[in-house]
Amino acid sequence: MLATVDNPSNVVEWAMAKMMNQPEILHKAMEEIDRVVGKESLVQEADIPRLNYVKAFAREAFRLHPIAPFNLPHVSNADATIAGYFIPKGSHACPAQPTWPRPEPQKTDLRFISFSTGRRGCMGVALGSGTAMTLMLLARLLQAFSWAVRLCLTSYDEAEIDLSEAENVLFLAKPLHAIAKPRLSPKLYLTIT
Repeated sequence: MLATVDNPSNVVEWAMAKMMNQPEILHKAMEEIDRVVGKESLVQEADIPRLNYVKAFAREAFRLHPIAPFNLPHVSNADATIAGYFIPKGSHACPAQPTWPRPEPQKTDLRFISFSTGRRGCMGVALGSGTAMTLMLLARLLQAFSWAVRLCLTSYDEAEIDLSEAENVLFLAKPLHAIAKPRLSPKLYLTIT
């Protein structure tokens, strides 16, 4: 249950930080939401299938910055050869969270293995980082607010968010601090629950 809350917030923090460092990407995501949903109603779960750019960016953030370096251990139930390596039946395997520069399309969703797979896969994948909660959180933050970098600067240099990972965990080393300005009708903010 805890991972269902931690994963979405971590993914959204990484996605927002990366988007804010690349304003053209941030604006493209906001434009997609404005085109698909508009500014007269809030993003709903039914809108998510049509928000392809936002979905792709959230998944890319999760692929590059998974919540943990390893999945739960598995035991192979048959001999298998994976990437040229023979894995005998009964072997214990602890799948790592690999980060590929460009994932190759596969017939299975193993390129997005962060939730593990098979009978021992994450039961909360549909709710947590994989879909609903993460995408709704990210889409509503993008739809409802204009974002700007907030840094304590002594000069007027262009501010950029530090995207380094914290030591021994896969979170941002420094929490994301940003300025959010409402961009929708005030009546819509009263409906957020």
